[in-house]
Amino acid sequence: MAVTEPAPAAPSAAPGRPGGRTAAKSGALEGILRRQSLRESAARTYARSLPIVPVRARGLTIEGADGRRYLDCLSGAGTLALGHNHPVVLEAIKKVLDSGAPLHVLDLATPVKDAFTTELFATLPPALAADARIQFCGPAGTDAVEAALKLVRTATGRSGLLSFTGAYHGMTAGALDASGGATDVRVTRLPYPQNYRCPFGVGGERGAELAARWTENLLDDPKSGVTTPAGMILEPVQGEGGVIPAPDAWMRRMRAVTAARSIPLIADEVQTGVGRTGAFWAVEHSGVVPDVMVLSKAIGGSLPLAVIVYRSELDAWEPGAHAGTFRGNQLAMAAGAATLAYVRENRLADRAATLGARMLGRLQGLAAAHPCIGDVRGRGLMIGVELVAPDTDDPDALAPPVDPALAVTVQRECLDRGLIVELGGRHSGVVRLLPPLTLSDEQAEAVLDRFADALAAAERAHRPGPPAYDARLRNDTGPSH
Repeated sequence: MAVTEPAPAAPSAAPGRPGGRTAAKSGALEGILRRQSLRESAARTYARSLPIVPVRARGLTIEGADGRRYLDCLSGAGTLALGHNHPVVLEAIKKVLDSGAPLHVLDLATPVKDAFTTELFATLPPALAADARIQFCGPAGTDAVEAALKLVRTATGRSGLLSFTGAYHGMTAGALDASGGATDVRVTRLPYPQNYRCPFGVGGERGAELAARWTENLLDDPKSGVTTPAGMILEPVQGEGGVIPAPDAWMRRMRAVTAARSIPLIADEVQTGVGRTGAFWAVEHSGVVPDVMVLSKAIGGSLPLAVIVYRSELDAWEPGAHAGTFRGNQLAMAAGAATLAYVRENRLADRAATLGARMLGRLQGLAAAHPCIGDVRGRGLMIGVELVAPDTDDPDALAPPVDPALAVTVQRECLDRGLIVELGGRHSGVVRLLPPLTLSDEQAEAVLDRFADALAAAERAHRPGPPAYDARLRNDTGPSH
């Protein structure tokens, strides 16, 4: 089904081209960017690689202060399921504003909150929704991760945690501990299966089987040093880790492993949820029903909102055990309910599956002509292209070394052509595409055309030879929660 996206309002220049730029606009843009650099912390990330100043946006398109227009395949790190300023989202926000309803209500019940919760439960896996509780957390996904970890530790009386290499769960202390680069002794990191850089050197079903056996052995060996943990947290598709979909059979195996040992399974659906992977929730691809789901990003319809949904038997908290001042965001709940309903009613998850498969096919064709593309992977409209240095002198290497410098060049060339993309993966060598689910066939072709052109230009500009790893290029734990 084709989904028509609202046209951008009053474009003043061709996408990515300087036709509408004036000296005054350029001066204002440079002034804003200069003041940002002087005033904001060194922790800023996206602003470093995307030196633009958005002033208008609609659907896939962003217009900068200098009049240039861009196709946005970052979508707020996956937050904008319907793209920028979708009419159903704006109407939902306007309705609340015009009603005179309070905008700040702590965790009190409101009609807006009730409508959001009802719509959310209508989309959940039925086996979870039938016996679930919801906790409204702070406004970011990382707050919901913290709540999920606290919940399972409270419910089980245990403190340990199982997570996976390459994981990313947020930037607060507990969420970082569960992410791939941390060293908290309470967190045991398990191998996450992947084909291209399989930790066991085999990939495919065999690699996933070995990863599952590793997990089982670690839990069952009395001398492994790992006691029964409070929970296991995983991403059905690792996003910041390089767009790595978990094999469905492995997901089912992890569900069986945790269920047999009374270990709550936490699915982090912050980035994968609300149709992005071609199912409303990514766990549905494998038929897995987790004990806890962590939800944020798209559920707020572009506004800050984060919740966890979990089986009622885990609800062991005392009143006030997990609270937050801004967990009753009425505008976000209204925008979120409208987004959830629109995605559900218009079957946008199915649309993401169809269009995503088509885009993956074309990118795989591009890879055949460009040896610097090591791997193309993804699910639905969550797509990654891993860039490598193909001329390696190591005959025993499982895959060519990642080329983060080339990835940076590709990102810059994309921006020059009016295309916004993000980088991810272990050394930021994966170009990530997260377009809105309202992407049209024509827009998808435009995105791929610009990417192909940028890749060719980056290849010409990039110095030959193996890449020198530069820690400054690294973005393993980008702040997307």
